[in-house]
Amino acid sequence: MKLRWVFSVLTTATWLLAGPVSAEQIGDPEAGAKVFSQCKGCHQIGPDAQDRIGPHLNGVFGRKAAAHDTFDYSASMERAGADGLIWTAKTLDAYLENPRALVSKTRMSFRGLKDPQDRADVLAYLRDFSDNPRDLPEAEPTARGTDHDLDPTILAIQGDPEYGAYLSNECLTCHQSDGSARGIPSITRWPEEDFVVAMHAYKNKLRPHPVMQMMAGRLNNEEIAALAAYFKTLDE
Repeated sequence: MKLRWVFSVLTTATWLLAGPVSAEQIGDPEAGAKVFSQCKGCHQIGPDAQDRIGPHLNGVFGRKAAAHDTFDYSASMERAGADGLIWTAKTLDAYLENPRALVSKTRMSFRGLKDPQDRADVLAYLRDFSDNPRDLPEAEPTARGTDHDLDPTILAIQGDPEYGAYLSNECLTCHQSDGSARGIPSITRWPEEDFVVAMHAYKNKLRPHPVMQMMAGRLNNEEIAALAAYFKTLDE
């Protein structure tokens, strides 16, 4: 009985110790501070951080996209926030790898960090400047070793615009064929790669819009490529 009690105490202690440790180790914040030097031209972070070309990044974890009210965001970023995009380890990781995956017409011209470890380290550094990061739903190390970049073979698929026209009816119940927005973003003459990347981000539930997640989830790679080809030339 005594041995069982000791085992139970040790098991509980191990579990309590393991919980916070796993929640802290997205990456190495000291290494992340060095990688962040690539971001300093546009973003500041820390006690005296100010908005520059991009918003300061204090408190970014757990914040809705475009919710920092002293910064003038692009319409695309504001729309992402309205759709429900929250900056967590998972979504920040995807955005750092390829900004267009989450926000198609983002003003951020950064081409992305392709090394998963670099992204993990930057996220660990950013999280040090967010309040109560352990309370966030995705404080776990979801960024370490993750690869959100789209398989090149998917991007290389040549879509059939005629097949895309056949598939487009559901899209055109909301999006306008003449390219006007009317409260819903235009998708005509959109670069095919951007269209494909965005649709796969919905398919993988990185972009939060539930209707688009459902619709993208019904489509296979060839169908997405066909729609991209169709909308690319719709108003020609």
